[in-house]
Parts: sequence; C-alpha cells; structure tokens
Amino acid sequence: MKIAVFDIDGTLFRSSLAIEFFDTLVEEGLCPVKYLKKYVQAYNNWVNRQASFEEYTAEFITAMDKSLAGLRKKDLIRISKKVADFHQYRIYRYTRDLLLDLQAKKYFTIAISFSPKIIVQEFCKLWHFDEVSGYAVSFDQNDRVVYRGSDELEWDKAKTLKRILKEKRLSLEGSVGVGDTQDDIRFLKMVEHPLCFNPNIKLYKYAKRVGWPVIVERKDVIYNL
Repeated sequence: MKIAVFDIDGTLFRSSLAIEFFDTLVEEGLCPVKYLKKYVQAYNNWVNRQASFEEYTAEFITAMDKSLAGLRKKDLIRISKKVADFHQYRIYRYTRDLLLDLQAKKYFTIAISFSPKIIVQEFCKLWHFDEVSGYAVSFDQNDRVVYRGSDELEWDKAKTLKRILKEKRLSLEGSVGVGDTQDDIRFLKMVEHPLCFNPNIKLYKYAKRVGWPVIVERKDVIYNL
C-alpha cells in the first residue's frame, strides 16, 4: 500500500487547528486572562506585519501550554469536536482534491501535525485519514491535563513518520508528501514525491534549490511555480 503524508495547518486546513482550538478555549472562559496579554500583543504585531508568524506562534504555544494545565478531558473533546465540525470545509481546493484522489487510489493517508492531537484527530476523522499524529496531551486519574507537549518523536516529523512506517509495516515506495514550512523538510526528503504547497520563504528557497515542485493557491487561482 502506497502512503501519502500531509501536514495539516496551512497545507490542508486554511488556518491553524491549534490556534482555532485555543481561541475557542478563550471564548469559553477556559483560558486564564493572565496568559493572554503577551499572546494578544504578539498576534497584533503579526497582523500589523511588525513581527514574524514564528514570533507570534511562539507566544501562542507558551500561552496554550500554560492554559491546558488542569483542564478536563471532556471539555477538550467537546471543544475539539466543535472546532472540527465548524471548520471542516475551511480547506484548500488543491490539497483537498489531491487528498481525495489519493484516497480513491487506496493510498494510506497520514496526517502529521504540531497541533494538539485531540483536535487533529477530530478534524482528520472527517477527512478519513488512516493515521494521525500531533501534540500529545496526558491526563491524570481524574481526567485532567497533567502533561502538555509531546515526546521527541512527535516534535520531529521525520521520526514520527519512521515510527508510523514501522508500526504499520508500510514502505516509502511511490510515496507522496505535502508540506508548507521548513518543519516539513525532513519528512519531505523521505518521500518519493515531495510537494511544497503555499510554502514559507525557508521552504520555498530549499525547494527551488533541490528542484521540488511548488504550488501556490491564491483566491481561485492555483499556480505551479
């Protein structure tokens, strides 16, 4: 069985599942206000093009890590389902069609994301992915969050892919991979057919240097660079 590996945020989903998940925590009053000041400032700096997206996400991750501590599992599941259902079709046409085409050809589809696995699972379930990996959250005996973050494998997409290949007894022959940032380079180097979709500047420069295909979707136009 051939495999297809998709990054999710910014590649299939036209936003970040982690950010939508966290914003819903905030809306429902589950995020302490004390963690929001730096996050809001970082967001405003990014929107006003006074800071990079990476600087914004760094503050976002810190705020989310602190906010998750002690939250109930049932609340995280409920919010994950709410976010996934609401945003199910907020996706790019190019990668949606690619995913559906590969699934029709019986590819084993894998989602590898840095968003919380609890929300990635709910979203990817709606798009019938066979395997999902993400930021892990652990719970105590009372089903409250005791651990935010993940092990080494989950923060290295190439190692995560290697683990999945071993566990599922899959090969890379004929494999396809799709990513949008430099965090995806290592797993894209593993597959036979890497594709850079709406890449950031670091991935774009790398892709042009090594000759990987670059696709950009803007409004209702898809550009092959």
